[in-house]
Amino acid sequence: MREMQSDKKRNTGRSILIAGAFSFLFSAAILFGARLDSVENVDVKDGWLWVSVLVLTILFTGLVRLLWLFLDLAQAKCQAVKTDAEKEAQIEKVTPNKITYVLEWTDQHAVALSFFVLLLCWLPVFLAVYPGFFVYDAQDEYVQVALRTFSTHHPLVHVLLLGGMVCGVHKLTDSYNLGIACYTVLQMILVAGSFTFVFWYLRQKKISRAVRLIGLVYLGLFPTVVMFTLCSAKDGLFTTALLLLLVCLLEMGTQESFFSSKGWRVLFVLSGMSMMLLRNNGLYAFLAMIPILLFLERKQWKQVLFLAVCAVAGCLLVNGGLKAALHAEDGEYQEILTVPIQQMARTYKYAPEVFTEEDRQILYEVLPEEALSLYTPRLSDPVKYRFDNAAFAKDKAKYAGLWLRVGMKKPLIYANAWWMTSYGFWYPNTVINVYGGNSVFTFTYKDNSYFGYEVEEPGVRESKIPWLDEVYRKLSLEVWKEKVPVVSWLFSPGAMFWLYAFLFTWLLNNRRYKIMYPFLPIFLVWLTVLLGPTYLPRYVLFLWYGLPLFLAMAVMKPEDV
Repeated sequence: MREMQSDKKRNTGRSILIAGAFSFLFSAAILFGARLDSVENVDVKDGWLWVSVLVLTILFTGLVRLLWLFLDLAQAKCQAVKTDAEKEAQIEKVTPNKITYVLEWTDQHAVALSFFVLLLCWLPVFLAVYPGFFVYDAQDEYVQVALRTFSTHHPLVHVLLLGGMVCGVHKLTDSYNLGIACYTVLQMILVAGSFTFVFWYLRQKKISRAVRLIGLVYLGLFPTVVMFTLCSAKDGLFTTALLLLLVCLLEMGTQESFFSSKGWRVLFVLSGMSMMLLRNNGLYAFLAMIPILLFLERKQWKQVLFLAVCAVAGCLLVNGGLKAALHAEDGEYQEILTVPIQQMARTYKYAPEVFTEEDRQILYEVLPEEALSLYTPRLSDPVKYRFDNAAFAKDKAKYAGLWLRVGMKKPLIYANAWWMTSYGFWYPNTVINVYGGNSVFTFTYKDNSYFGYEVEEPGVRESKIPWLDEVYRKLSLEVWKEKVPVVSWLFSPGAMFWLYAFLFTWLLNNRRYKIMYPFLPIFLVWLTVLLGPTYLPRYVLFLWYGLPLFLAMAVMKPEDV
C-alpha cells in the first residue's frame, strides 16, 4: 500500500513538473511576445514581468493538467469502442461476399482515392491563381538557369528543377506561364502523393476512418496548406520530404521490424537526403538529430548510424557534384549570420556609444553606415543584403571578436534583436506583417504579409476563376483572419507550435515514448528557423502539413504501435 502511494506521489510530482515547465515557457512566450509586438522591446529586469509569468504559470499548470485528464478520458472512451476494422472483420464472418467486397473497397481503396480528392480540392484554386504562386526567390532561381550563372544562395536541386522546367517548357511552347504551371502541377502531385502515403500508413495503424477523413478535408481545403502547395518556393517540397521522414521515424520508434525492411530504410535515406538538399537548415537539423537517435536506438545504433551516414553522404555528394558541374559561386555568409548582423545593427542604432572608433572602422568594413541605417526590427533583409562577404572571409576572427565585445556590453539589446526576428514563431497572437510598406511586382504590402500572393516575372497572373483568386488575395494580404478569435490561431505559426508542444508534453506525461520520435525533427527544424531572417509561415510549413499525422498519433492505441 505504501509503495502504491509512493508511486502515485512520484507520478503526480512528475506530472506537475512537466505541466509546470510547459506552462512557464508558454506564459513567458505570451508576455514576452505581447511586449515585443507592442513596444519592440522586453525589459527582463522588470520585476512585474516575472511576477506575471509566475502567476500565469500557476494558472496554466492547473489548466494543462485538467486538459490532460480530459484527453485521457476521451482516449479511453475511444479505445473502448471497437475500431472500424474490427467491426468489418466481424461482418465478414456473417455477411455475403458481395457486402464484404463493398466494405473492403470503401476502406482499402479510399486511401488511393484520397490522392485524387486532394488534387480535385486544389484544382479550382490552381485555376483561380493560374499559373500558380511564382514567388519567394522564384525569379532569382529562374534567372540562374536562364543565364547559366549559378550560386549556392538557393538549393541547386530546386534551382534546376524550377528554373529548368520554366526554361524548358518556354523553349517548347514559347510560354513562361505554361512552364510555371507545369512546375505547380508537378508539386501538387508530389505533395498529394506524400499525403496519400500518410493516410495509407494511418490505416495500417488502425486509425479510424473518421479521423482520416477529417485529415483529408483539412489538407484539401485549409488555405495555408493550399497556398504553399501551389507555391513555387522550395518550402513545399522540403516539407513533403520532412513529412515522409516523420513517418519513417514513427515506424522506427514503434516497430522493431523497421530495420529489417528494405523499403523503410530506403525511404528514410531518401526522405532525409531530400530534406537536406532542399534547405540548409534541414541539414543542420538532421545532423543534430543523429546523436539523439543513436541514444534512443542504442540496440540498433549501428543500423541508425549507417542510414544516417548514407543520407548525409548522399546529400553532400549531390550538392558537391552539382556545385562542381555548374561552377556555382559560393562564399555567402549573410544567411547564417542573420542574427549577429541584426544584433550589431540594433546596437549601432540604440547604443552607438559602445562602439569605439576602432570598432566602428571594423564594423564598416562588413556593414557600411548606410546599411546600418536601414535596420528594421522584424526583418534582417535590408541590412543583411549589404553585408560584405568578401571582407568577412578575409578575417572572420576579427569580426567575431567585435561581435563578442559589443555583445558583452549590451546583452539585452542582442537578446531583443534576436527575439524581434523570431517571436512570430512562438507568440500566438503575432500579426505577420514583416514586409509592410515593401513594393513587389504587382502590389505593395500594407497591413499583412502572411503569404506572397505573387506571380513574379517572367510569369503573369491569368486567373480562370477571378472571384476565388480574390478570396486568396485577401487571405494572403489582409489582416482580418489574424484578428478573429480562435480562427487566428489556426493561421498562427506561434499557436501551431504550442499545439505541438502541448501534444508532446501530454504524450511525455503518459510515457508514450515510442510514438514521440517524429517530434525530434519538428523541434530541431523549428530551432533552426529561430536563427533566420524573420518569421513567416513558409519557414514552418511542417506545422500545417504534419498536423493530421500528429493528431492521429495522439489517438493511437498502445497495442497498435
